[in-house]
This record gives sequence, C-alpha cells and structure tokens, in this order.
Amino acid sequence: MKKTLLALSLLSFLTLGAQAQTKVALIDLRKIFDGYYKTKQADAMLKDEANDLAKQREEMLTSLKKGEEEWKKLLEKSNDQSLSADERAKSKQTAEKKFLGLKEDEQTLQQFENSSRTRLGEKQRKKRDLILEEIRAAIKARAQASGYNLVIDSAAQSINDTPIVLFAETDAKNDLTDVVLNQINAGAPADAVKPADAKPVDKKDDKKAK
Repeated sequence: MKKTLLALSLLSFLTLGAQAQTKVALIDLRKIFDGYYKTKQADAMLKDEANDLAKQREEMLTSLKKGEEEWKKLLEKSNDQSLSADERAKSKQTAEKKFLGLKEDEQTLQQFENSSRTRLGEKQRKKRDLILEEIRAAIKARAQASGYNLVIDSAAQSINDTPIVLFAETDAKNDLTDVVLNQINAGAPADAVKPADAKPVDKKDDKKAK
C-alpha cells in the first residue's frame, strides 16, 4: 500500500513539477546503503553478537543433552531388577525430578531463542533506521547544493517487486549515487572496507556543489 501511494505521489509530483521546471536527480539507495562503511560496521557487530548468542545456545543444548542422558540412565536404573527395591525407588524419584528439570531447561532454551531473535531484530531495525537517516541527510544536502529539488531512488521496487523507475536517462550529472557514497565514506576509519566499485568524486562537481 505504501509503495503504491509512493508511486502515485511521485507521478503527481512529476506532473506538477513539469510546469515548475523540476530538476531531478537519481540515487541508487541500495548501493549507497550497502556500500556505507557504517552499514558494514553494524553488520559486523550484529554478526559478532549473533555468534555469541549461538555459542550460548550451543552450550545450553549440550547441557540439555547431557541431562537427557542422565535421565535415561536413571530410568534404566529404576527398572534394573538386580538392584534392591529401595535403590530402584530412589532412582525413579530422582529420574522424575530430573525430568521436571529438563522440561524447565527446554522452556528456558525456547525463551532464550525467542528473546535473542527479538533483540537482534530490534537492534538491526534501529541501526538500519539511524543509517538511513544519515544517508537521507547527505542526499538532501548534496541535492540542494547541486540545485536538485527532487531525488528518485532508482533501485526502488513496487508492491509487485518490479522497478518503479522503468526508464531514466542518467549521466554523471544527475546520478548522485557515487558522489554521495564517496562523501559519506570520506570519514571512514583506515581499516574500514570501502566499496571497490565507487567512483572517485568529480572535482568539478564537488566544487560546484560547494
């Protein structure tokens, strides 16, 4: 629904803007988002946290399997006719307690998995929103400095997963993708991975924007 409204709004804007001599720029938002060094940093941090949670889950699973083996041995012992009735009764009682403990451990594991997925999902959304906010601010600043009053995401998809922008004449002047990508990566740490396919900023365009 939101994508449909976006497409309709865009068409309306373009229709009205034709009379106002709208200057349009294009941006591949997906390329910028994926190539931004802060996106790579956020992905690395989330991956490390996911790995830590996976290790904790594996430890819990190992403990649970060990408990199940102990429970099975207690059951076997409770049915071992070579043992006295008292020993079998004690083993049975211990096995019942062990079984209840295993059920609690299973619930704890399930809660851990659910909370881990929720926590990671929330962190991912928050980091994504913050990064997009920074990118949009950079796009706005570059567009205004270059005299554009409309920027279209050339990578946007409709509700049917088809391109919203079906055709657009692009050149180095109205495609701001690499310019913005280089701009937001300018402050990247020395060890940050920068996109290999990003073109250097056009000095003429950069001076013009300033």
